[in-house]
Amino acid sequence: MTGLQNGNRARAGVAQGLTVVIAGFLPMIAIVSMFPAVPSIIDHFHDDPTAGWKVPWMVTAPGLAIAVISPFAGALIDRFGRRAFVVWSTLLYAVAGTAPFFLASLDAMFLSRVALGIAEAAILTTVNTLIADYWDEQGRRHWLSIQGIAGPFLGSALILGSGYLTAMQWNGVFLIYLSAFPIFLAMFAFVFEPEVPVSHPAAEDGLHDRSPFPVRQIALIGGVTLLCSIIYYVYAVNGGLAFREVGVESSDELGRITFLPSLGVSLGAGIFWLVGKHRSEVAFALLLALVGGGLWLIGVAPDWKWMAAGVVFQQTGVGMMIPTLITWAQRDLPVQHRGRGMGVWTGCFFLGQFLSPPLVTLGQTAIGSMQGTFAAAGMAALVGVPIALGSLLQSGSSPRSDVVAG
Repeated sequence: MTGLQNGNRARAGVAQGLTVVIAGFLPMIAIVSMFPAVPSIIDHFHDDPTAGWKVPWMVTAPGLAIAVISPFAGALIDRFGRRAFVVWSTLLYAVAGTAPFFLASLDAMFLSRVALGIAEAAILTTVNTLIADYWDEQGRRHWLSIQGIAGPFLGSALILGSGYLTAMQWNGVFLIYLSAFPIFLAMFAFVFEPEVPVSHPAAEDGLHDRSPFPVRQIALIGGVTLLCSIIYYVYAVNGGLAFREVGVESSDELGRITFLPSLGVSLGAGIFWLVGKHRSEVAFALLLALVGGGLWLIGVAPDWKWMAAGVVFQQTGVGMMIPTLITWAQRDLPVQHRGRGMGVWTGCFFLGQFLSPPLVTLGQTAIGSMQGTFAAAGMAALVGVPIALGSLLQSGSSPRSDVVAG
């Protein structure tokens, strides 16, 4: 493989932007769409004594596969290129995602979900790398902001659609993965190989990379991402249990209370666009203050009204978190090692998703209440604010920005 692809210097535009942004939502489908369907699938396999634990694991199995596979996916795209990897991984996603609709065995369905997670690892790692390859820092902020603003609305549409499909048939929810086939076609039509040096040691044109692998930088990015991800999922997984402690028992009532506060995610994406022009430490300090303050307020709230106010702050910070983390990683990673770096980033974020629920459970056991655990998580996030501000004051120069391929 040559060091530079597309000698005509193709430039990324709206078609590429929309394609990679929409593809970035595919992992959301794997998680969000399954929740309304879990009871129906368990009921269908009521004669299987393992259904009670296998079906819930079907929801989380892709996330664990992403955590394990992503670093390897990053190494592969650094060595062999981006385009073919992401195109054919999207096709695998579509096939593995819809497969359970045609399968009769619970074990076969479970394996198809693992294959889905492998495809997601490749897609997420490559898409986040392509955003950095295709655009400069301003372009990255633009497309990541669009992704953050659209995400909550897409999530709501997925829940409605998956509920409707499940009502039609117990495994009808898996038809929602048919949406990946047109995304595959868009990938095939619009995604091109960016002009970046490859790290293949056998490259013959002298353009291969000889720079050392930035272990410390990637370790820092991975560690911060892991901690932020653990905090990110505290409310996402356990918010309903916290509301139960202030008397909100009904799922319908919980939905009504949290619907408007949850739109703070889109507000956070907009704030990210405004502050993203400054040092990343500024965005980190602000999002940690919002998430930490929101979690703390949820933890000490005497009733659902104060708790809903806490959700507004928490969700606004959450809306900033992912684009801030991705932009920071994309900007600071050397272009030759960007795929591996984003693979580590993706793996750490989904490892945080896997670790957050048991850590919250341990905290609840030690503290004695879910609200107390939320307050403790909020304080932990707030500790990061002076660290981010101290880092900002300590470094006098602005970080570099890698501008490649347009």
